[in-house]
Amino acid sequence: MKELIGKCKCCSKEIYCLDGFFNGIHTAEKEIYCFECQEILILNKDNPQS
Repeated sequence: MKELIGKCKCCSKEIYCLDGFFNGIHTAEKEIYCFECQEILILNKDNPQS
């Protein structure tokens, strides 16, 4: 089963729930991100100068 949950806050990619598994990241601020954008955000927080 594939159910649309929403769009990535960063790139607007559609994020789905696939067979009961959320295919993205949900933050404490109640925002959702795709896995690719979340990795970029983590890298930028760890090394903001680059």
